[in-house]
Amino acid sequence: MQNTAVKIQGLTKAFGANNVLRGIDLELPKGQVTALMGANGAGKSTLVKVLCGVHVANAGSVGLYGAHYMPSSPAEAISAGVVTVHQSINDGVVPDLDVASNLMLDELAGGAGFFMNTRKIRAKARELAEAIGLDVDVRHEVSELGLADRQLVAIARAMAHKPKLLILDEPTSSLSAKEAGRLFELIDRLRAQGVAILYISHRSSDIKRIADRIVSMRDGKISGVFDDKPLDYEGAVKAMLGRAMSEVSLDIPQAGAPVLRLENMALQPDSKPFSLDLRDGEVVAITGLVGSGKSELADVLYGQARPAAGQMKLKGEVYAPRNQAAAIKAGVFRTPKDRATNAVIQGFDITKNITLPFTERHAVGGFIKHMSERKTTRRMVSDLGIICQHQSDDIGSLSGGNQQKVMVGRWMAEASNVLVLDEPFQGVDIQARRDIGAKIRETAKGRATVVMVAEMDEAVEIADRIVVMAEHTIKGEHRNENIDLNAVLAQVAGVESGQLNAR
Repeated sequence: MQNTAVKIQGLTKAFGANNVLRGIDLELPKGQVTALMGANGAGKSTLVKVLCGVHVANAGSVGLYGAHYMPSSPAEAISAGVVTVHQSINDGVVPDLDVASNLMLDELAGGAGFFMNTRKIRAKARELAEAIGLDVDVRHEVSELGLADRQLVAIARAMAHKPKLLILDEPTSSLSAKEAGRLFELIDRLRAQGVAILYISHRSSDIKRIADRIVSMRDGKISGVFDDKPLDYEGAVKAMLGRAMSEVSLDIPQAGAPVLRLENMALQPDSKPFSLDLRDGEVVAITGLVGSGKSELADVLYGQARPAAGQMKLKGEVYAPRNQAAAIKAGVFRTPKDRATNAVIQGFDITKNITLPFTERHAVGGFIKHMSERKTTRRMVSDLGIICQHQSDDIGSLSGGNQQKVMVGRWMAEASNVLVLDEPFQGVDIQARRDIGAKIRETAKGRATVVMVAEMDEAVEIADRIVVMAEHTIKGEHRNENIDLNAVLAQVAGVESGQLNAR
């Protein structure tokens, strides 16, 4: 097939007795975006790692523009024109280097670093940044940038290689709508230039905007290819899960007494104050675009920031945590949205990752009761459906979605007054999202639960009440029954509503 950029035939990969890829046959056309969907453990990550040289396949073949292609290292893959932007942003950037050095890193590593002056490096870096609309000072360290800008740096660095095959793994998970729009425009340009793009995502909005075709994976095999227009997203989900995607029907209980009350809260000196009650047994989804104030509110609830005005009351008492330790002591827990940087403890096993914040609860007389730790971990592995060989497995051996389940399990393993979940579904597939959501709702009684989400379908699937934020204030609230999504989306965009305070 002359239009084929990549042709995969009979590709297999096993880790011991675990057969992860079971005879993959797939073609990736040049000048097209192929969206790849699959549940955790379907084999998506392993397929990508074979293509980008991290793993070597046990059998099968890969052709790249008609030539044999089977890289033994990422460097070999990049030199052949296969470039990957991984889901874990820190895999694509070096936080302690400035933006310019990150964008020019591969050229510098090739030996030019001793001969290129700083001005020339920065000038080239600015060209790369401007090409994808990255508006940052290239002299700043990447560690000083927000999550979205770090993602764009990783993407800009990938563009420097002039890829033949570009693999993007959940690239919009940290991007605002505006930033995602710039990425889509870049993808459109690359597609027009004939680049083959493998786009891993489960976001229906992304796929409907950018995909030419959808490929579904299940149990290490290709379970469906959908290229007829309009693309059959629901059919692709069915092929991915092995069953139809049923509508989620929530039984919204009567909310209990207020657990946490926010009174005349202003997140910034110039933002409009708002009030909000978070009630016992109620799951409240707070939605809004990146930069709307969701994460800033989570920081305030968890003692990582102070509000510009207003106060909080926890079970009737003034609540003003000085730091995270004070919040945890008060029973206010939080999962951060940046799993790789702020949550996962690399080098620790699953058990330690779950129990570390509560070590004293598993200790007697200064000695850790390992049986108690293991019992807690077994419970969370079972409750959240964490796929692993053993609870002593290194956290790094898990897929991104299962690592996310571990991070959620860490804070659900102990009783809390308020559970704040900041983007708990980031990087997980639809089934994993529903597993996590079901457990959050099942255990909601006895605490107030706040879930920060950017995607409206995630809010609708989990919440009793949906609160919309924009411009660091509340624009409206909606009981999750017969919602007028057009009104909600208008509020997400910052349009004023007659209902500004959620109380």
